Amino acid sequence: MLIAERINAERVVLAGWSRAILLQLAHPLVAQGVADHSSFRGGLTRAAVRLHHTVAAMRHLTFGDDATARRALDGILAIHARVNGVLPDAVGPWPAGTAYTATDPGLVLWVHATLLDSLALVYDAVVAPLTDAERDAWCAQSAPTACALGARPEELPRNWVALRHYLEEMYESQQIVVGDTARALAHDVISPPRSWLILPARRLNATVTIGLLPSQVREQYRFAWSSADDRRLSRALRLLKAARAITPRVLAHWPDARPG
Repeated sequence: MLIAERINAERVVLAGWSRAILLQLAHPLVAQGVADHSSFRGGLTRAAVRLHHTVAAMRHLTFGDDATARRALDGILAIHARVNGVLPDAVGPWPAGTAYTATDPGLVLWVHATLLDSLALVYDAVVAPLTDAERDAWCAQSAPTACALGARPEELPRNWVALRHYLEEMYESQQIVVGDTARALAHDVISPPRSWLILPARRLNATVTIGLLPSQVREQYRFAWSSADDRRLSRALRLLKAARAITPRVLAHWPDARPG
């Protein structure tokens, strides 16, 4: 099984999706697009449905036959074609009136890179350590999908060093600025309406999501974090790792990722 298939097969790497989303929202143009065009803030049920559709698309792209993958890709592209608008207010270096579109190759690249980073981080911490060669292969094997979604081939990081270099460049470029829109959306990622119904899971997700963010992004979101929180993060990751270790593969993996 390819490393991209191994990582995407794991249900537990969903623990990295919220981190990826918060990193994506830290780009003001992504945040505005989500605020304007997504049912992001519709409560726990809508959040669950949205996550289901997103993960299903990822699974179809990874494990589906050519026709299934093409349908998933066309569906994503059709959604992206409808997502465009302008920033109503200035955010960092982005002036009011700046146009955005989900088909922007730069935004596609940012979303792609944050997912690569976040899913590998959780897989490494919870499922199994990744070797340098596996990290490189993860980037290389994921690149064709990003190209098909509109990223420029020459800009895609195809190994782990290139991915880290790209992310650090973005953090230092001042393009990544957490504004009020991103903070409001982040609150609904961490604490969706009516999520008291799943309070233990919400707390676990919040600890992992906030704790694994780069410190400079966490500070921009104004999330408080202390040494006690570091200890809670370590306990949360140990809990996830222990749970994964005793979970049979038939339950740990998505159905379409299972051999045969």
